[in-house]
Amino acid sequence: MSQHIVGNASQVVDAESFLAATHVSRETIGRLALYESLLRKWQKSINLVSSATLSALWRRHMLDSAQLAALAPESARIWADLGSGGGFPGLVIAIILREFPGFTMHLVESDQRKCVFLREVARETGAPVEVHNTRIEDFAAESGLRPDVVSARALAPLPRLLGWAAPLFDPATIGLFLKGQGVEGELTEARKEWIFEAELSPSRSDPSGCVLKLRGLHGADRH
Repeated sequence: MSQHIVGNASQVVDAESFLAATHVSRETIGRLALYESLLRKWQKSINLVSSATLSALWRRHMLDSAQLAALAPESARIWADLGSGGGFPGLVIAIILREFPGFTMHLVESDQRKCVFLREVARETGAPVEVHNTRIEDFAAESGLRPDVVSARALAPLPRLLGWAAPLFDPATIGLFLKGQGVEGELTEARKEWIFEAELSPSRSDPSGCVLKLRGLHGADRH
């Protein structure tokens, strides 16, 4: 959408360097900084992210999530983030895109304590989110939602992820999935069960990662 990442991502170490790399507004940086503060506080009692990544939170989590905003269509207003955990990428994107009229981020997370955290951050930051404390399979099958974008980060191998997400897709839905080095093998396996168009982009936050942009998802048995 309106989010672009410039410069050397490895230099993103705090809120100011994140601002320089992304050119988001000062108001957005303030909300993301509040999110960081709440995450560090809650992390002491709930494992929201790997403790080893806290020292690089602005690159490993904030920037990693924010890069998806640039890959979504300008018209995207309804977004579903699967397995949201501590809010990455969905909550970061919701904070960045909160001013877009009609924007809503659906955060799907089965862990009740993490859902309490997500709701607290959303309340404090004014992020336009709805938190669904349920399993992904149940949400996809029962919600009736057909979002513009479906996202996930480090959630499951692609064949399993697509099985969960497929009920949410209509012909215009786009998947944005943050993946690691094994993505080519996952794509090969997924194509045994699913038909889709895929586009890979290098991750702006992790040299070993990539973003998978996927559209036209349907079962391979459909013609």
